[in-house]
Amino acid sequence: MGTTYTLSGQYVDILDKQIFPATLTINNGIIENIVPCENAPIHFIMPGFIDSHVHIESSMLIPSSFARLAVVHGTIGTISDPHEIANVCGVEGVNYMIDNGKKVPFHFFFGAPSCVPATIFETAGASIDSKQVAELLASENIYYLSEMMNFPGVLFKDEEVMKKISAAHKAGKPVDGHAPGLMGDAAKQYIHAGISTDHECFTIEEAVDKLSHGMKILIREGSAAKNFDALYELLDDHPQMTMLCSDDKHPDSLLDGHINDLCARAVAKGIDVFNVLRAACINPVIHYKLPTGQAGIGDAANIIVVEDLISFKVKQTYINGALVAENGQSLIPVVNEKTINQFEALAISEASIQLNASQYPSNQEGAIPVIEAIDGQLITHCKWLQPNLQGNQLTSNTQTDILKLVVYNRYFNAKPKIAFIKNFGFKQGAIASTVAHDSHNIIAVGVDDASIVKAINLVIAEKGGISCVNKEEVKVLGLPVAGLMSTHDPYIVAAAYTQIDLMAKSLGSQLSAPFMTLSFMALLVIPHLKLSDKGLFDGDEFKLF
Repeated sequence: MGTTYTLSGQYVDILDKQIFPATLTINNGIIENIVPCENAPIHFIMPGFIDSHVHIESSMLIPSSFARLAVVHGTIGTISDPHEIANVCGVEGVNYMIDNGKKVPFHFFFGAPSCVPATIFETAGASIDSKQVAELLASENIYYLSEMMNFPGVLFKDEEVMKKISAAHKAGKPVDGHAPGLMGDAAKQYIHAGISTDHECFTIEEAVDKLSHGMKILIREGSAAKNFDALYELLDDHPQMTMLCSDDKHPDSLLDGHINDLCARAVAKGIDVFNVLRAACINPVIHYKLPTGQAGIGDAANIIVVEDLISFKVKQTYINGALVAENGQSLIPVVNEKTINQFEALAISEASIQLNASQYPSNQEGAIPVIEAIDGQLITHCKWLQPNLQGNQLTSNTQTDILKLVVYNRYFNAKPKIAFIKNFGFKQGAIASTVAHDSHNIIAVGVDDASIVKAINLVIAEKGGISCVNKEEVKVLGLPVAGLMSTHDPYIVAAAYTQIDLMAKSLGSQLSAPFMTLSFMALLVIPHLKLSDKGLFDGDEFKLF
């Protein structure tokens, strides 16, 4: 910056667990001195927040736009896994995220995607092998190996999987985990392969088991997966082994708050404020060896000023000494960015999603496997329920809340795959999306074939996006960057998403985030029953029906 200035307030020394009035001298973006003083303002100066695991793509914003919103809430950096865009565009997609992120004052710490594609039971737009992973890990722009979702591959010592883990270890970079429900000897084996974190725990018992084997636990609270209430006590019980993350956060949610909200919730539940801030600000820096510093003398001035240590309302955010947000206003400008994509899907007809009962699995009683979506969770249940038949066709039934789910390949011409799902609650219409983890084919759910097809064709016309159809109108939000993100001003995107989300809920859904929930119904690496572009998938047996 080439400038020197001072900042006074109540300085929060997180590791030494003390707060004292002080004046910070910041010179050329570096904290040059911290001097105790008298009569400092009654606001608090501390390190900025870091989201310890997030897929920027899920915000529907390119990195520069994500930063524009995040800094308002005191976030100065993210541990970012770019495997969403990587599944569409490969290494080119990873480099797109890195390059765009460098155009704004924000700390994006990207990882090398470890599972592209996530499984062999779906079609992605690209693959990244162990050689490419090693090349990425050699870059100074890559800080870790992203979540190793292929935990069966770790347990069975798959050659490619082990090469990727070994490459990270050789590069001296940590390996993130992803092992939902894994406990006991299997969890121990997975962890001892050199995997250091997990953000998928949804019970305290699972988290404690993994902690006992030396794994760090990322407490997740996103737009769909909400595990904070189950796990927050870990912050006091294991203060050096916990971090906070969002994983996936939609733009309207990011508009409202970020890691600061989790800090407020934790303190409200009686958790020691220093333990909360250690998880939110310090542990990610230590674990991932981040160059952001810890707001000490000699560190970069990646600091925030908050009104209090209860609400954590952010007054100012500084990154490398530059003021980037003040009093709820972002000072980061919009970046005019190019787009990249891979999208070949053609419009479909109602006939293409009709399903003969003889073509779908059933048991001796005639019941069919139905995906049961769970609000606030990525896991699903498999329910064997009686289908709705019209002649010999399986159809949606709004009375029993069993609706048709469709996944349609976006990368080449292929027949759509059909399943049935419970708990969306729609009484009319349909929604569709090209955000469908992790391969990001087109996914849709609705009450009748005409609505489903209309919703799908709307996103096809945009070459990616989300859509909603009801009896009177249609809405679509185009996502031209890989079918995942928009290049528009994030406030405009957030407003558009809010409207289409409200429209989706007006179809009858009680889900807190219908589009986010829908996006995970194709995520095969999360049990128990999912649908890919290749068919219905049994997550317990890890095979197609």
